[in-house]
Parts: sequence; C-alpha cells; structure tokens
Amino acid sequence: MGEMLLVIVSAIFVNNVVFARFLGICPYLGVSRKLDTAIGMGFAVTFVMTVATAIGYFLQYAVLIPFKIEFMQTVMFILVIASLVQLVEIILKKVSKPLYSSLGIFLPLITTNCAILGVALISIQEEYDLVTSVVFSFFSAMGFILAIVMFAGIREKLEAADVPKPFENVPIGFISAAILSLAFMGFAGLVK
Repeated sequence: MGEMLLVIVSAIFVNNVVFARFLGICPYLGVSRKLDTAIGMGFAVTFVMTVATAIGYFLQYAVLIPFKIEFMQTVMFILVIASLVQLVEIILKKVSKPLYSSLGIFLPLITTNCAILGVALISIQEEYDLVTSVVFSFFSAMGFILAIVMFAGIREKLEAADVPKPFENVPIGFISAAILSLAFMGFAGLVK
C-alpha cells in the first residue's frame, strides 16, 4: 500500500506529466482558456489515458512480447489511443453536445496528445504490474487535470486583469505556466 501511495503522489505532484515530464503541452495551452472546457478535456484525457494504458499493458504482455514484436509497441499504442478517442468523440456527441462543440478541434487532437502515449510507455518501461499501471495512468491524468484546471483558472482571472500590452494573451500565459511549473518543482525529491 505504501508503494502505491508513492506512485499516486509521484504521478500527481512530483512527476506531473505537464510540469515535470513536459507531456501534453498542446492541450494544456490550447484548451485552457475556459474552466469548463479544461475540465471536459481533462476528463476525456483521463478516460483515454487510463483505458489506453490498461489495453496497452495487455497487448504488451499478451501479444508483443510473446511474438517478439516489441518494436511495434508505439504503433500498437497509437492505434489503441486513436480508437479510444473515436469512442470518446461518439459518446460526447451523444451525451454532451455543448462540451463536444467547445472542445472542437482539440478533441481529435487527444489522439496525438503525447501525455497519453507517454504515460502508457512509462508504465511499461517502469515494469509496473497491471494494477500499478492503471493507478499510475489514472493519477497521472489527475495531475493533468490539476495542471489544466489551475491554468484555466489563472487565465480566466487574467482576462479581467490589467496586463501590460506587450504581455497580453500568449506571453502572460507562458509566464503563468512557467510560474506554475516552478511551484511544482517544490515537490521534487519528495518521492522518486
């Protein structure tokens, strides 16, 4: 149980996919203008990341390793991720049209979100078992949600703030992201 707690804390804070591993930066910067859109994207990424890691684990140990085709790992994981994104897109279109519309082009871009592929590959490289892989991927996604929701909240506040003209929009966004990243560096050394 103690080891699982270390995996959870590490995934959310210490080795946060956005701030420590620098994965998933495109949706982090692109979908963080509004809080509700950021939350929707976060939950879509959580679903895809968790399920893709579980399926990837199964494919790694049931197909790739037994047939000695580990070199196909990246291609196989990308196919799984693309299929899951299509499933999420169909579900969101039926369940929540406003969220589907607000995510727009960023929903299909979950397919190319390097955080999802990165977490699946990291769980294999770290040689986690299935349960640890799923826990790691779920809490890595929670770390992604934490990062994107915090950034969306800051960006919404900055809309009303009196920001100097040269720093409006993108520059102040990058400065805010850098400060958030520095804040998360305070967790470095807490766990491996």
